[in-house]
Amino acid sequence: MNIVLFDGPSRNHLLPFTFTRPVSEIRVGIITLREKWEKRIEGNYSWQTEEYLQGKYPMNTGAENLFVNGALCANDTLAKAVGDLKLGQKLVAGDTFLAAKLEGQDLESNLETVSFDGEFNLIDRPWKIFSLNGAEIESDFDLITRGRKSQPLSETNTVIGDRIFVEEGVEAECAVFNTKSGAIYLGKDSSVMEGSVVRGGLALGEHSQLKLSAKIYGPTTIGPHSKVGGEVNNSVIFGYSNKGHDGFLGNSVIGEWCNIGADTNNSNLKNNYDEVRIWSYVKGGFERTGLQFCGLMMGDHSKCGINTMFNTGTVVGVSANIYGGGFPRNFIPSFSWGGSGGFVDYKLDKALATAGRVMERRKIDLDENERSILQHVYDTTKASR
Repeated sequence: MNIVLFDGPSRNHLLPFTFTRPVSEIRVGIITLREKWEKRIEGNYSWQTEEYLQGKYPMNTGAENLFVNGALCANDTLAKAVGDLKLGQKLVAGDTFLAAKLEGQDLESNLETVSFDGEFNLIDRPWKIFSLNGAEIESDFDLITRGRKSQPLSETNTVIGDRIFVEEGVEAECAVFNTKSGAIYLGKDSSVMEGSVVRGGLALGEHSQLKLSAKIYGPTTIGPHSKVGGEVNNSVIFGYSNKGHDGFLGNSVIGEWCNIGADTNNSNLKNNYDEVRIWSYVKGGFERTGLQFCGLMMGDHSKCGINTMFNTGTVVGVSANIYGGGFPRNFIPSFSWGGSGGFVDYKLDKALATAGRVMERRKIDLDENERSILQHVYDTTKASR
């Protein structure tokens, strides 16, 4: 079966994270939205997304195709309803288009409507990534560990509760893991250094590392190949990013290939305790989140220097470089270079050179697809700089 994950109406609302990926490649919980479907419905998966992304994320279709809303967090009940669709049917929940099974790829064709009244999580705004992360860690934990046996942890660690799963190759010594507030999943070849204290839930991706005396409040996800230290609370790091030193990160989402400088802090609560508003690329202005706690949203390849201070609800685009004293503004466009004193254009050739060096350290090439994506983002965001 050809299964196509389509971006749908959520895509532009999820910028800056969807500048560089389809919606279904967002990580929430332990795994990405795509992987949640792959583990429940077997098939040949591809993406219906923006044309400039299709070199890296192509769409493959056949005589019959199952289209699924890429913003959906799969669960067993929803996956069964999607899998039970017959040719010529679409699954909806109220005004939300969930999935359709059809010939070709015309989602606007005349299809028989099937209603779904079960529960599901929908990632249609950036803050949903961290606010729904706890529920998704629990769901993914049950899915991934079902029928499997955890590897043992060293006896130098303290484990409170029993909702912990340790993959092969994990190294952890003299750390505290409290699972009573949420499940803890330690991915393959990850490591937790001495003195670290984890209050679940936590998803630590493969080859990722908690540095000495890290303090982690759940629910937090640290994707693969990342290094994290200091204090982190209810945040999601997609992967291949570092926050290796002291400083606070709270109620935040960090993309791939980012680096958070030493002693960087973000505010996640306004001084007047008011509702947080963040930049909306769709509105071209700030929109309400309905949340009292909301921190930093940082797109792929962005970096900040030591002692950077981010205001509540700051949105940083792709490949921005932030440094200096004071608080920079709370919307920083893609390919911006500067800080509280103002920003200039981060020249594309210099940004690509930096990205190439960063990725090379992880033995990954900045290939033509990646270059083309960053070129497109640079060109289409000029007006905002």
